[in-house]
Amino acid sequence: MSETQPSGATEPVVLDVWCELQCPDCHAALEDVRALRARYGDRMDIRLRHFPLEKHKHAFAAAQAAEEAFEQGRGWPYIEAVLARTAELDRRGEAVLLDVAKELGLDAEEFDTALIDGRHILIVDADQAEGKAIGVTGTPTYVIGGERLDGGKSQEGLRARIEEIADRLLAADAG
Repeated sequence: MSETQPSGATEPVVLDVWCELQCPDCHAALEDVRALRARYGDRMDIRLRHFPLEKHKHAFAAAQAAEEAFEQGRGWPYIEAVLARTAELDRRGEAVLLDVAKELGLDAEEFDTALIDGRHILIVDADQAEGKAIGVTGTPTYVIGGERLDGGKSQEGLRARIEEIADRLLAADAG
């Protein structure tokens, strides 16, 4: 038993969300992520996994910037703000990443430095390599309970499927 979990508590279900921050489909998927967060709270650990697509030229920099936002304690708010501006990111590039950092009260100079020195490249590369190894081909893609659910073509029914798997895993862990 962990010191942080009371007796009888179960480990959270892990949901990996393979995403890229220049992807309009990933922006649409935020509604599902928010709903899952609201339904499960601490019983689900929702983890962003980077899968920048070659067709989006600013996606790799955005993934690195997201890692810097996590370093500065505002990862998910940053991700949501960048995803809300995918069209602008397309047009204006990395300037949008710095603007979002400033708007959220983050250290934009540190973001700029992180993008130049590449301190988060290994995290992004490792996520992308792992994604390729497990068959991720597009975004968003979800992995829960060892099952890969591809939302790159259609997200219809994915949240219900994730909930079904999460409920099953949580019931098994509680029993």
